[in-house]
Amino acid sequence: MAASTHTVTNQAPPLVGYDVFAADTALSEAVTRHTGPEHLDRVREELGELGRAAGSSQGQKWGALANENPPVLRTHDRYGHRIDEVDFHPSWHRLLGHAVSAGLTDARTRPHGQLRRAAGFFVWTQTEAGHGCPLSMTHAAVPALRTDPELAAVWEPRLTSRVYVPELLPADRKPGALFGMAMTEKQGGSDVRANTTRADPLDAPGEYLLTGHKWFCSAPMSDAFLVLAQVPSSARGDGGLTCFLLPRVLPDGTRNPFAVQRLKNKLGNRSNASAEVEFDGTWARRVGEEGRGVATIIGMVAATRLDCVTASASLMRQAVAQAVHHSAYRSAFGGPLIDKPLMRNVLADLALESEAATALAMRLAAAQDAADGGDENAAHLLRLAVPVAKYWVTKRCQPLVGEALECLGGNGYVEESGMPRLLRESPLNSLWEGAGNIQALDALRALRREPAALNAFLLEIGRARGADHRLDAGIKDLLAELADLSGIEARARRVAERMALVLQGALLVRFAPPEVADAFCASRLGRDGGGTFGTLPHTLDLASIVDRSRVPV
Repeated sequence: MAASTHTVTNQAPPLVGYDVFAADTALSEAVTRHTGPEHLDRVREELGELGRAAGSSQGQKWGALANENPPVLRTHDRYGHRIDEVDFHPSWHRLLGHAVSAGLTDARTRPHGQLRRAAGFFVWTQTEAGHGCPLSMTHAAVPALRTDPELAAVWEPRLTSRVYVPELLPADRKPGALFGMAMTEKQGGSDVRANTTRADPLDAPGEYLLTGHKWFCSAPMSDAFLVLAQVPSSARGDGGLTCFLLPRVLPDGTRNPFAVQRLKNKLGNRSNASAEVEFDGTWARRVGEEGRGVATIIGMVAATRLDCVTASASLMRQAVAQAVHHSAYRSAFGGPLIDKPLMRNVLADLALESEAATALAMRLAAAQDAADGGDENAAHLLRLAVPVAKYWVTKRCQPLVGEALECLGGNGYVEESGMPRLLRESPLNSLWEGAGNIQALDALRALRREPAALNAFLLEIGRARGADHRLDAGIKDLLAELADLSGIEARARRVAERMALVLQGALLVRFAPPEVADAFCASRLGRDGGGTFGTLPHTLDLASIVDRSRVPV
């Protein structure tokens, strides 16, 4: 065959060998504005180190291999003993080990810890999103454990450790540990109060034996889990749904009964294991009070929901970076795609959505730092803004990634491009920790029961009032929506969407360049845009928006 038929032209080079943090203008600006100047150089340095690793050929290879070689369940050893272990490809362990060593399970031992960890999570999971699951749950378990100081003293140093030890060992033999979670059951789904897993008390205070089935157990290879189970009422207490810490290995080195029945065959998130598990006389330690399981574990749920926002924003950023990069190098119809007016409109619209998600995720991480420091207003803001952001940002991820894939044409539909992996991953965060309806209804619950949450939210968006007439009109419409309680439950999604858009608009008006804020307010709040990406008003400065999102390689 003639060699000339194999000459490759008009193809974009791989997007590799760059600093994922430094190349993301929206992210780096958000980190700068939320970080005290005395810590900024150190924060930039650590995020730059992580960004270069994430953009390296090695980091990208780890991500691809972890997805091409999904975990394998081994229920028994060669002799027939039940072991219930999950084997992972070495690339999974390399990704997870790098993440732990970079502090992605440690948000509470350093200044601006929540922001630093969230930005690092945003950067590093662009290599591969699946291993973000155990990172997120390990990070998020800390608030729940702190309801029991004795347990926290044992486990928190291991959860915030920079050491990754994959072997299953007793806690006192591990310098670092990972946590998982098992709440969902077949009959209840999101309605965890319908759980039937039973917890029978032992003679020792706080100790129980659990019996039941969990329909979804996240990261079953973890060292311990937070689970919910029903305690029967007795003379010792009223019982009810209660939170427990369930270790995989008991202090004497024996395995706790924890039968992994099967791994889920999922749409995406293939590098990560999700399982169905059985408890049969499984030892657990109570966390919090009997009957207060939801209240105890809610801190973990809130933290993982915020990670859902960050993870979706991360996916969106990687999809936009790939689409803009491809369009900059690919020529069609007489010139680079990026210079074609309609393609530029699509890319600018995608970049707007990505920047708005990034700004919101980092603002909430900074608010968590403030709340951890005792700022009550920040805590009230999070109570309402987290479910609103979780609802909206995770919902926008899937259409954005699909449109970004289309920018690559047929190349984007091929596995080697990496775009199909992003697309399969894109629905996950909307489902995890409560799907869209759960989030919208939780926002309504906060509005009804916690007036301080609404006050904090209005104070936040009020800081941008008067800067853009479309934002002002959006705030006015939102207030009218909130004043009308008729049919409010059926309107919950509508309310959550409007709250999210106003909050994003307020952040961009305050902090983004004028062309970005103008385009967002025109299309998202002024309704001068269509139902698909690429319908921005043509009079806007679309070229500047696209250039801002481009990776300079």
